[in-house]
Amino acid sequence: MSFEISQRSCPAGHLDDQLPMFLQRIYLSRGILHPDQLDMQMSALEPPHSLKEIEPAIALLRRAIRSHQRILIVGDYDADGACSTAVALLGLKAMGAVNVDYLVPNRFETGYGLCPEIVEQGIAKFAPDLIITVDNGISSIEGAKAAKAAGVALLITDHHLAGEQLPEADAIVNPNQPECRFPDKALCGCGVMFYILLALRTELRRRGWFNDQLPEPNMGHLLDLVALATVADVVPLSHNNRILVQQGLARIRAGRSRPGITALLELANRNPQRLVASDLGFAVAPRLNAAGRLEDMSLGIRCLLTDSVAEARQLAQQLDQLNDERRHLEQEMQQQARLWLEELDQLKQKKIPRAICLYRSDWHQGVIGILASRIKDIYHRPVIAFADGGDGMIRGSARSVAKVHIRDAIESVTTKHPHLLKSFGGHAMAAGLSLKAEHLPAFELAFIEEVENRLAEKDCLGVYETDGPLAGVEMTLDTAKMLRNGGPWGQGFAEPSFHGLFWVDSWRVVGEKHWKLTLISIDGGEAIDAIWFSPDAKWTPQQGNRLELVYRLDVNEFRQREAVQIMVVKGRLG
Repeated sequence: MSFEISQRSCPAGHLDDQLPMFLQRIYLSRGILHPDQLDMQMSALEPPHSLKEIEPAIALLRRAIRSHQRILIVGDYDADGACSTAVALLGLKAMGAVNVDYLVPNRFETGYGLCPEIVEQGIAKFAPDLIITVDNGISSIEGAKAAKAAGVALLITDHHLAGEQLPEADAIVNPNQPECRFPDKALCGCGVMFYILLALRTELRRRGWFNDQLPEPNMGHLLDLVALATVADVVPLSHNNRILVQQGLARIRAGRSRPGITALLELANRNPQRLVASDLGFAVAPRLNAAGRLEDMSLGIRCLLTDSVAEARQLAQQLDQLNDERRHLEQEMQQQARLWLEELDQLKQKKIPRAICLYRSDWHQGVIGILASRIKDIYHRPVIAFADGGDGMIRGSARSVAKVHIRDAIESVTTKHPHLLKSFGGHAMAAGLSLKAEHLPAFELAFIEEVENRLAEKDCLGVYETDGPLAGVEMTLDTAKMLRNGGPWGQGFAEPSFHGLFWVDSWRVVGEKHWKLTLISIDGGEAIDAIWFSPDAKWTPQQGNRLELVYRLDVNEFRQREAVQIMVVKGRLG
């Protein structure tokens, strides 16, 4: 696929005399206009009091704890949902709750969220007085009715976008619900639950609840889970979210993380002391998500909850095995999808549309979200991948690009064609939906038409935004370390990348499909090692070739030796 390179614009400004100018330019180009926006202390967090319905939510929880009510947490089957469930259970127990259990929907049986079937299951098994949803619930109209009919109190905590109708609950805490004045709309589900616990602790402290038998809990003990959820759910790294991630990373680096997170890092060969946000996203989250994708997320939640190092390692090993199985399924599905798209692209009469819908009856429901994400990254347009859902239904997982709000696009299709979809939900970059298999052709046409109204053909070229070129003399270990420590980087606060021209000094294949290169900047400097993972180029480099690259600088650690390394993002013969 062809691609373009665009350099980020950088407003004029000055942040801090102690910051190198190249780092100041990087921050300025990401909207950091004042040094306060680089304050990563917990004291810089937005306070919780502006969250809509936070007071009735705290009253529900305080009453449930004081009266020893039975509390049931209903989570979700992704990493954010697992972390939200663990944070809710650990936090409430630390506040004095004694009857707290959790229930996670199985994506293959009941599907997402607080549906009536989950309410029925929860009541039959746990007889709760209070149900708390975490990372779901804002679209659970029927599930909320079922809880009310059964006389069970309901607290909904969520971060997904609300529809036209809100569920009937005793309290709803969601920064994205109408009329909520909380300034940061980017919290993940776990972040919302963490905020509720902060507010609950403040209220319990005010009422003199804590004593020698029940000491006031340190909420920092939960930040490793909050950081993992924030990175895993790919929510924008607003100032608030960067604080949560940075504080969670600090706990992990200091050796104070949950045994389950430590065990997953061990399996991924990540050094906790040098952990960065991307390690959570690429090493820990996929292994945790594998449980919800292929089996039952309760395995992942148990791994996060256990205090036993031995049990954590055993559970992490099971998650790792599931992730290997998931990876194999994904590679097979991706190969099938790419083969079909490449054949379509080669037809003279037809080209790949600006939105892609993919479906095979034998695809695995739990892996279609990753498939959609991978195809989106390759073809730079919104993608929905579908799998059979049983009883003539199919379920889809959508991933989008920056210029198309995917949930809004799907909602617009539903408004124009109300008979097509059974259900849908999500946010700007990801969504889920279900419909009858017979309606897929009509939905595909309507969805493509909707996206074509929002996305120009030129927007489907891969555009790689960079922070400009680096001179050869700037590509040093010190620069790489400053960039690594300058984050946390992630969604909406992109890790710094650069572009430039290089001579190929040498190259070889490693790990069967990766390229290991030695490069020399076109403007001189020393030779630098580079790694290019799974290149999609139709050519192979030769000594003396000139390459135009989009790349990042990283610190390569090998046998206790550190060296600067170029991580190639994209490249072509220059």
